[in-house]
Amino acid sequence: MNNAEALLERLNEDHALSLDEYEALIEAQTPDLAQKAAALADRARREIYGNKIYVRGLIEIGNVCRNDCYYCGIRRSNKSCDRYVLDDETILACCDEGDALGFRTFVLQSGEGCLSVARICDLVREIKRRHPACAVTLSLGEYDRADYQKMFDAGADRYLLRHETADKAHYEKLHPAALSFDRRMNCLRDLKAIGFQVGCGFMVGSPFQTARTLAKDLKFIEAFQPDMCGIGPFVPHHATPFADEPAGTIEQTCYLLSLLRLIRPNLLLPATTALGTVDPRGREKGILAGANVVMPNLSPTATRKQYDLYDNKICTGDESAQCKNCLNMRMRTIGFEIVTDRGDIKK
Repeated sequence: MNNAEALLERLNEDHALSLDEYEALIEAQTPDLAQKAAALADRARREIYGNKIYVRGLIEIGNVCRNDCYYCGIRRSNKSCDRYVLDDETILACCDEGDALGFRTFVLQSGEGCLSVARICDLVREIKRRHPACAVTLSLGEYDRADYQKMFDAGADRYLLRHETADKAHYEKLHPAALSFDRRMNCLRDLKAIGFQVGCGFMVGSPFQTARTLAKDLKFIEAFQPDMCGIGPFVPHHATPFADEPAGTIEQTCYLLSLLRLIRPNLLLPATTALGTVDPRGREKGILAGANVVMPNLSPTATRKQYDLYDNKICTGDESAQCKNCLNMRMRTIGFEIVTDRGDIKK
């Protein structure tokens, strides 16, 4: 057994490594090592979740954003972005349709500042009134702790806030000066303290990323112990400063999915849309690497292309919630089963 394999085995046993050891494990990635990591991750996941894959109905409620992140297609300064904000009736109709299709979690996602806090809370209350057996996840960006508390008190169950990178210097290369690494981390701590099921996450292969910065991401996940972690390959958008940067790879993303599963075996780990964008079988590969969540799109068909975070984002086909049966068939071909369940983390 070589040193990298020994580190992998120790991570499987202890769910923790030093920062230097994480960096070494990332640098040591080979197809054989990735296969070993995936096998360990699959075993760890099956011990807790069996072959169950949880589905979330994703509703992209608007692409208006007050931020200007250098990697994002809906950044404030992108004048070519075709902006929209769904009305309440449309959002609620998406939830009604999702409930009828068997979804028991709705994920409301938007650009930051797209909706007022009062409107967010009213929507959450109405969704929970109509669908009391369903969970509501919010992915709306940074707010003050008092505003997060209002969302939680309105009935929101989960909150997704990608940290993007756990390295402060790297964060500052991906964002304008108006955005603060420390504030982002404080938001995550506030969400956890309030009582949300909390999700964080990072891009794989983003500009200026190194094995060291990725090691910091893994160490952060180990310490923070989130309920969910969404990672996906960086995919450039033509109307951003990073338009000409290379995309992240599915191979590294899947390897890191396996390592995340070993760090926190009960983690809710999505096979993201970005994986399906860079590879037609990206979602299957993500599941085989250790993921156990997929998020088909419940948004109105007319607006899916407008929620244009990166180039070539898939917005029709099997990632559509209306094609849940198609997705289920795809999961069955690799030995997994989509289940109708809120899909809460198993403690």
